[in-house]
Amino acid sequence: MLEVKKLRKEYGGLTAVNGVSFELQPGDIFGFIGSNGAGKTTTIRMISTLLEPTSGTAILNGHDVRKDPMAIRRSIGYMPDFFGLYDDVKVWEYLDFFAALYEVPPRDRPGVIDNVLELTDLTVKRDAFVQSLSRGMQQRLCLARCLVHDPALLLLDEPASGLDPRARSELKELIVELGRMGKIVIVSSHILPELADFCNTVGIIERGEMLAFGGVNEIVRSMQPVRAFKASLIRDGEGAIPTLTRIPGVLKVESNESDLRIEFEGSKEQQAEIAKALVEGGFGLLGLREEETNLEDVFLKLTTGAVN
Repeated sequence: MLEVKKLRKEYGGLTAVNGVSFELQPGDIFGFIGSNGAGKTTTIRMISTLLEPTSGTAILNGHDVRKDPMAIRRSIGYMPDFFGLYDDVKVWEYLDFFAALYEVPPRDRPGVIDNVLELTDLTVKRDAFVQSLSRGMQQRLCLARCLVHDPALLLLDEPASGLDPRARSELKELIVELGRMGKIVIVSSHILPELADFCNTVGIIERGEMLAFGGVNEIVRSMQPVRAFKASLIRDGEGAIPTLTRIPGVLKVESNESDLRIEFEGSKEQQAEIAKALVEGGFGLLGLREEETNLEDVFLKLTTGAVN
């Protein structure tokens, strides 16, 4: 497991990360969310031992980033937002080079390379030169490089940056598969709707402080504790307010010309009474749908856009 304990990083009088703490278990896919300058990359670099914390620490499977950085490096795969690829090197040679750096035994390297190429769907590009790959394939190759030593933790900093929709979808499926394999995956990204699709845990950071941490649905519910429905009517909605407020479970009704917003905490049967009352009352019900708060809504409500 990964335990991040009150990580703090200061640069002179600037506090880039201020006491960030969280825990992740094998199989967790953690979406790390924040504006540019919020402290995401600094946190990731401290976990990966590229930066020494001013205070606090992170512990991965019993190894402390401050006391045993080499053990941490053997247990992580770090994919930065800008990564280097070497020209005039074939895909398999690139992976073989990094497998050697991670001290994978020579007899095991061909099998390891074949496995990560299959996992990242790059087998057909095994003998292609790195510079001939598309941007999406280069991203997958960089991820394959992070996997040659079978790390317990993957740190992916803006992995979908610059990818087209299809390449993003393929990368998302690959990250989900890595979670199924029992790896801890930390994904830093600005594409919030996509993070909600495959992350089981998210954290929102601003000005170096963690504003929220937990399951996606848990955080969304905390921002909208009651359900809300929008009713579209043919007639002015003001006349429907007295009718709806008499229905058990209806907490509040607001009218905006022919649209109604209904706050509700009742049962499904009581929910059905809302539609029934609008139809039988002759208000000309065109549609009734539940408002859904998504991860992007939560982010905008919690953050102000301020940076250090």
